[in-house]
Amino acid sequence: MKIKFITFGCSNNISESEIMCGLLKKANHEIVENNEDIRIVNICSVKSPSLNKGIKEIKNSPVPIIIAGCIPKESIEILKSIRPDVSLMNTHNFDKIVEVVEKTSQGLYLEVLDKSKKVKICLPKIRKNPIVNIVPIASGCKGECTYCSVRNIKGKLYSFPPELIITEIKQSLKEGCKEIWLTAQDTGAYGLDIGTTLPKLLNQILEIKGDFKIRLGMTNPQFMIRYLDEIIEIFNNPKMFKFLHIPVQSGSNRTLFMMKRPYTSKQYKQIISKLKKSHPKITISTDIIIGFPTETDEDFEETINLIKETKPNVLNFSKFWLRPGTEAEQLKKLPGKTIKERSMKIKEVFEKYALENNKKWEGWEGEIIIDEFGKLNSSVGRNFAYKPIILKGKHKLGEELKIKIKKVTFHDFRT
Repeated sequence: MKIKFITFGCSNNISESEIMCGLLKKANHEIVENNEDIRIVNICSVKSPSLNKGIKEIKNSPVPIIIAGCIPKESIEILKSIRPDVSLMNTHNFDKIVEVVEKTSQGLYLEVLDKSKKVKICLPKIRKNPIVNIVPIASGCKGECTYCSVRNIKGKLYSFPPELIITEIKQSLKEGCKEIWLTAQDTGAYGLDIGTTLPKLLNQILEIKGDFKIRLGMTNPQFMIRYLDEIIEIFNNPKMFKFLHIPVQSGSNRTLFMMKRPYTSKQYKQIISKLKKSHPKITISTDIIIGFPTETDEDFEETINLIKETKPNVLNFSKFWLRPGTEAEQLKKLPGKTIKERSMKIKEVFEKYALENNKKWEGWEGEIIIDEFGKLNSSVGRNFAYKPIILKGKHKLGEELKIKIKKVTFHDFRT
């Protein structure tokens, strides 16, 4: 069978698509970009726009289709009603992809939607990027956020054994990987269910011999608070990208309480301050939800003030979306006009500080690793702080170069 994959969502979804590609290839199926016999859409349903993109692909598919990934039970009938020739296979059953493909090709449309704990490492893979190994270290989370459907879909925290994570990384290094992306719904919660911690895992990984870099995936503030001193020390290791994704979601303690986010804006500010004091050039990425149903003008101003004070290098801001099955689904939405105005204000404030942050890098000289191809005959490399640096011409993936940053924009750097 010729099979095409379309993947939406986080690095976890990308990793699961890579594994499914590997399992299918092992079973003598062919992964293609066009003229497929079956299309697999690995969907994300955390936000409505992501789910809608998946639905659009489903509607437009000229061939039988398999919907994989984060499938909320509230969406099952909607997805099935879009077209009859569809099989459903959720994130917990990615390892059954060969069976689902073969049955679907025979006109037997399956629903493989049970929830079971699976270790999602040390499996065949066809990597989207041959020098990047996305390594899931856990599934599920310990959060109870009122706006989020992740726990409903992924379940409770299930940390993967550290010895298997080490084995997975060592094997990928033998296969030529240069970057290891550790990912989970919340990397900071790693190990709390199996008697270990994220810092212990990181220290084990850093003992692995070889020339590679580690990018630590998203960790929530309540866990970063626990391990802050250890993480600061770990970031001293040259194998660590000085990059941290730590989502705050709001600068208002009242809104954080309504979201059931177990930390305060003051604690978040203390984390960022201490990280920047120890690692002045660290890249901080954070997330903001705009227009949570109870968010007042005063709450929003507190968020603006937090951005001004902490000056994140990367800001992922999104409008609040009601997710079925969550506590916040019962709350009254704010007017669309209000949310739009707040979005524009946040964008304006962030871009001012983003440019200020980036100008500090003008004239920097140092080593980068080429890890993707850009547009219009260009390449993109990353330095020690995971800054995207654009170079003219096609360079080899994994190539290490010494460069000088001559120009900066809101989002990237140019040589």
